Amino acid sequence: MPYNLLKQNINNLVEMSEEDINRFTSYFKPRIIKKKDFLLRQGNVSKFEGFVVEGCFRVFTIDDKGNENTLYFAASDWWLMDIDSFTNQTPSNLNIQALEDSKVLIINRTDKLSLYQTIPSVEKLFRVMFQKALVAWQRRLVSNHCQTAKERYQIFVETYPHIALKLTDKHIASYLGITHEFLSKIKKSLN
Repeated sequence: MPYNLLKQNINNLVEMSEEDINRFTSYFKPRIIKKKDFLLRQGNVSKFEGFVVEGCFRVFTIDDKGNENTLYFAASDWWLMDIDSFTNQTPSNLNIQALEDSKVLIINRTDKLSLYQTIPSVEKLFRVMFQKALVAWQRRLVSNHCQTAKERYQIFVETYPHIALKLTDKHIASYLGITHEFLSKIKKSLN
């Protein structure tokens, strides 16, 4: 599995020598995940962080009533993780499921912590990643509170057209926090 996409992602975030990038990426192990298979199940402790090389994943929770609530999607060139479970080694509240046959590069917690000590720019890399992720979460929260479902749907489809094409209406509705039926009404009103 090629590591070029991961290396390019790193170069877009921080400056790192070619030697350090090669050493860092050598700790990532390739995994192929079949469509509908889980990389992580709610209740299990997350032992990895991942980088999606190919395919698409859905990160979601299942509430007490059995409803699925999608937090985000991760497609090619996206990072994939349950940062709470991975960092604190507690049972995950998340499920990570492949929506199509996918390829992901995985790093375990021990290797990541070791790399923090041996390659100082790795810590900066993850700090920058988390800052970007926090900004994205904040924007999503503001959007959920300040925009209509129709506006949120339009923004999602315009911002992530390559991801939206891979998703079912059920998955999109779960992400938007609306019912499948309401999403159908929104889509009809746009046609």
